Amino acid sequence: MTKSPQPQPGIMDIALYVSGESTVAGKSDVLKLSSNENPYGFSDSVRDAFVRTVGELHRYPTTDHGPLRRAIGEMHDVDPDRVICGVGSDEVLQFITTAYAGVGDEIITTEHGFSMYPILAKQAGAVPVTVAEKDRVVDVDAILAAVTDKTRIVFIANPANPTGTMVENGELIRLIENLPSDVLFVHDGAYTEYVDEFDGGKSLVDQYPNVIMTRTFSKIYGLGGLRIGWGYASRDIIDVLNRLRQPFNLSQTQMAAAEAAVRDRAFVEKCRTENAKWRDWMTNALRQMGIGCDDSYANFVLARFADADEAAAMDAALKADGIIVRRVAGYGIAEGLRITVGDESACRRVIHTIATQKGVR
Repeated sequence: MTKSPQPQPGIMDIALYVSGESTVAGKSDVLKLSSNENPYGFSDSVRDAFVRTVGELHRYPTTDHGPLRRAIGEMHDVDPDRVICGVGSDEVLQFITTAYAGVGDEIITTEHGFSMYPILAKQAGAVPVTVAEKDRVVDVDAILAAVTDKTRIVFIANPANPTGTMVENGELIRLIENLPSDVLFVHDGAYTEYVDEFDGGKSLVDQYPNVIMTRTFSKIYGLGGLRIGWGYASRDIIDVLNRLRQPFNLSQTQMAAAEAAVRDRAFVEKCRTENAKWRDWMTNALRQMGIGCDDSYANFVLARFADADEAAAMDAALKADGIIVRRVAGYGIAEGLRITVGDESACRRVIHTIATQKGVR
């Protein structure tokens, strides 16, 4: 019998990704609040940097990302030689998994954690071990109880997606100090910029050699369409990851836009301020209608309805008004809808639709 090529263990266990909807049949004025995109787009300086690269599209980009890494270093007070850049932070997470886990190893994720973590584990042939959270917050004790001699990586997003909750710094330190020193702790800080006076895990990296933090340009910087992210860790870890990185993984256009974005502090501050204002407004409005809503530290809120049926009915009502939000049953929260914080008009439109559906004046 003729044999056919077979994929590596774990790959066929990965469900094909289905992206969120972006259109509603019969609706022209669609409000897309399902992907945590920045309603203010990107800064003018990014637009200018993007345009300047058009004449160089026939040239190969630099391979070491030097100017971008130096800009990241300057603006975030990190050593640029300990920064790695990727096609979104997802690629950096993939480097980490490929480098530090393999067949039969275990990777710890949490109950409502980002859906990419188990996928990355399966890509490497590793076993994703999912531990419970406590009231939608990462539970350090549950993580530590799940550690075995097969554990290689622990992934958490902080703030978390889709819950928007955070783990206190003291709890993070307790987790790291009680992990075996050969277990890599990955602090995914995609929503860091939405939290006041938060370094996204930088101080943890500087203090502990088995910690890496990842960041993205897709959220507050408004560059989701360009796919740019970065990681920061000890030089030993970054040296390992760079051996997996393809030399031309980022275009010159991506790097120029990202450098302009990270240097534009005024735009970031404007987006952070507006997001906090309308995030709090939406949270309070939802709570006043009796809808569960944890304090969020990101650019979205997780509205928790009475049950899955009510969430489905509300999702349908929002779609009927041309509003797309994200069902999060796949994250173990069947009663939840994740709603991106838009600008003022978007937030008011969402709350008006929900209030109308619930019969609240």
